[in-house]
Amino acid sequence: MAPPVMSTPRDPATTGANGERSVAVRRDGPWWRRFLSFIGPGYLVAVGYMDPGNWATDLGGGAAYGYALLWIIGLSSCMAMLLQILSARLGIVAQADLAQLCRRHASRRSAVAQWLLCEIAICACDLAEVIGTAIALKLLFGIPLTYGVVLTALDVFAILWLQQRGFRYLEAFIMALLGVIFVCFAINLALAEPAWRAVAAGFIPSTETVTDPGMLYLAIGIIGATVMPHNLYLHSSTVQTRRFSTSDNGKRKALAFAAADVVVALGLAFLVNAAILITSAAVFHTSGHADIADLEQAYKLLGPLTGTALASILFGVALLAAGLSSSVTATLAGQIVMEGFVQIKLPPWARRLITRSVAIVPALFVTIVYGDHGVTSLLILSQVILSLQLPFAMWPLIRYTSTPAIMGRFATPRPVAWLAWTMMAVIVSLNGVLLSRL
Repeated sequence: MAPPVMSTPRDPATTGANGERSVAVRRDGPWWRRFLSFIGPGYLVAVGYMDPGNWATDLGGGAAYGYALLWIIGLSSCMAMLLQILSARLGIVAQADLAQLCRRHASRRSAVAQWLLCEIAICACDLAEVIGTAIALKLLFGIPLTYGVVLTALDVFAILWLQQRGFRYLEAFIMALLGVIFVCFAINLALAEPAWRAVAAGFIPSTETVTDPGMLYLAIGIIGATVMPHNLYLHSSTVQTRRFSTSDNGKRKALAFAAADVVVALGLAFLVNAAILITSAAVFHTSGHADIADLEQAYKLLGPLTGTALASILFGVALLAAGLSSSVTATLAGQIVMEGFVQIKLPPWARRLITRSVAIVPALFVTIVYGDHGVTSLLILSQVILSLQLPFAMWPLIRYTSTPAIMGRFATPRPVAWLAWTMMAVIVSLNGVLLSRL
């Protein structure tokens, strides 16, 4: 067996924000060895599907409505898989990310408008990470919430160190944190002892989700928290870190491995999201605590209601890991959209501080004025904002991946494209119903 192609050192000055073609891939040998060299980009986007924003919506949905919203998690996870596969296809075939293609194929005014909308989504996502990390620091170490919000700005140094080490180190760090989240919630799920028949029934769609305003608000929040708009830009860029053959055969193999990476990574994210809602339903809803949507309340009650303090500790550790990991991908996405849309290049530390500052200001204001309850409401609102912004990222993605002039023979088949357009129509309709009831 021939040895794999060796990676050359990453040069940040020439490879851009994400080290394009800096990671070697195996071009022969067993399929599983070749697949392992492609694993990574899918997990970077999977982080966004289990960040602190997901926790608030999943906890609120499980506590208030039991297992009834599990089908929304399943639906949104399937939607996420399809959209991320399309995003990966765009990056591999077109050799450009979604932001770059928007700049090339849209008017200057349209590109700037799309960039500003995407920046709003990134700030909303970062707001959730700020709040989630600050709450975790308070729960685990007793750090006041206002101090914790300010301390979240320090993660810029960890991100800088990881980016200097190389893209594979960044991916390994993210995957390790995801492993922590998964293990913590697997144990908590076992401690919660859910009613598995009711869990299975929760995956059956219900019209009550649309007719009940409270359930609809949480359902849209779950969709916004699960299908992250900035991840579509991020994934189309990070798949280009792999040094695969750019021949049609090489692209075809890269597409297959990238799709497998997405399915495995987002399958893990689905299990974590489902575990959060199931745990909330089993522990809080069945015990009469239907009003639990606050992360701190959940932390305090989880131990007593399950009979072991370990459940609360695991909850706090997983929340901290979720906040730290998702902050990394928000920074990467911010660099990608800024460089792609308007060709403004900033040092990673400057980009990170700008994004984090925009998130810290409202979090500090709400914390000081309204206290912890206001912070939780802001956390859920940030996820609804993401859902409202999602169609503006979906439209160019579906359009470009369906265009033969851009994708050639790899253009999205018409049935798949129509499925994607239908998904977008459903999200727009749900958003319209929500806005009409506000």
